[in-house]
Amino acid sequence: MPVALAVSAAVAACSPGDSEARVEPPPAPPTDVAGFCAALHKELPETVGGLARTRTEPESDLTASWGGSAIVLRCGIAKPPQMLDPKQEGVHVNDVAWLLEKTGDGGFRFTTGMRLAYTEVRVDKEHATDAGMLVGLSTAIAATVPEGIASY
Repeated sequence: MPVALAVSAAVAACSPGDSEARVEPPPAPPTDVAGFCAALHKELPETVGGLARTRTEPESDLTASWGGSAIVLRCGIAKPPQMLDPKQEGVHVNDVAWLLEKTGDGGFRFTTGMRLAYTEVRVDKEHATDAGMLVGLSTAIAATVPEGIASY
């Protein structure tokens, strides 16, 4: 199984529309990063891309989901190695820089850059039609995670 598919299956084991999503939190980040993630968790929108927020299992301030596993957020991840590749594609939405990666299953993974906590958002193939769903997420991130270079 390709790595992207294996990671996707591990992160989001439920199908869109389920009442909860199985989302593995990242390993415990440093205290300051965990604090930014907890603040972000409180500010996340109730809907993203037209999908309602879903309960995650296990519950954690480091994770959130919308539409079951259609859109899955993990805050406090370690710096992705792809951040070092100058050829990687990216977008800016509401003052937040996002690394853009297509996953092996046709979806996308967006990862914040230039913030003191890295946040990853995985979007399944069905809902990966445009980056417009990043608007509300970017607003919450800009309000809670300071700009800078994360050392984690």
